[in-house]
Amino acid sequence: MQLGLYTFADVDPARANSGEAPAERLKNLMEEIELADQVGLDVFGLGEHHRPDYAASAPAVILAAAARSTKQIRLSSAVTVLSSDDPVRVFQQYATLDLLSNGRAEIMAGRGSFIESFPLFGYQLEDYDELYSEKLDLLIKLRDEVEITWEGKMRPSIHGRAVYPRPLQEKLPIWIAVGGTPQSVARAGHLALPLALAIIGGEPHRFAPLFNLYRQAAQRAGHDAASLPTSINVHGYVAETSQAAADEWYGPQAEVMNRIGRERGWGPTNREHFEAARSPRGAAFVGSPAEVVDKILANHALFKFDRFLIQMAIGLMPHHQIMKAIELFGTKVAPEVRKAVSAG
Repeated sequence: MQLGLYTFADVDPARANSGEAPAERLKNLMEEIELADQVGLDVFGLGEHHRPDYAASAPAVILAAAARSTKQIRLSSAVTVLSSDDPVRVFQQYATLDLLSNGRAEIMAGRGSFIESFPLFGYQLEDYDELYSEKLDLLIKLRDEVEITWEGKMRPSIHGRAVYPRPLQEKLPIWIAVGGTPQSVARAGHLALPLALAIIGGEPHRFAPLFNLYRQAAQRAGHDAASLPTSINVHGYVAETSQAAADEWYGPQAEVMNRIGRERGWGPTNREHFEAARSPRGAAFVGSPAEVVDKILANHALFKFDRFLIQMAIGLMPHHQIMKAIELFGTKVAPEVRKAVSAG
């Protein structure tokens, strides 16, 4: 069982036109990644976004900085918006990160839940699916072959060109991140790529059939489904007590969800919704270390996942609170989860 964190490096959108706010956030982010490494967490993921409220438009650059001050933790995108990026550059960036980190780089590729990158880089939203499918095909080929010949419709073809540098790992890990679309889940299984399922709302048990679909698709394609890693990626927060966790995390998280909700036409959230989400059947992993351990293990019994990633730094959380939450997650939650899973 691997346990880790992911974030989008939230900043105050009202301060986004100055470099001061993102500079401060990235300084704090380096400390968070370093602490996650020191307390024994396995993975740190950083999500690509092109909005004023997030500072991580170039995750590979940030992770490369973290590579030099960490020793063991794996460094991953969470996610790379592959549809609007160039797979050659993605591969080169993460191969370089792999070299700098002594073989700790990963790519988590997804279609993205935000659309800002499409007009920014000159892509049409109506090509959303075809762009992703074609670029994923190219990225896999880049992973598997040094000199490639590849033809596509959405990107210029490549004829007999080698792509460098090569990563330190024999094969650069490529995870597929999905938000619940069955076709995306089945594609990951068919391609024998590790699957990361984002569960940030509703009741997690309703997502369990997607892991069954993934393994069935892998088997039908002739792959050993049991050997394919899976992850769930969730929202949550850990504090010394259940009440402290709820009180500290609710306000910043609700502000973010309501801001995004206004953009997408969702109704506003409230404390009652939040308390339901952090109940044993809900999707928010918020509470004391013991509560979070119990919830992770209950979901592991449902999904049989190999990796669990939690997004705690949502909204304008005070840095000292996030640092304490990381410490608790690494020293109190992760050891108990690993021990229970090993014993089971």
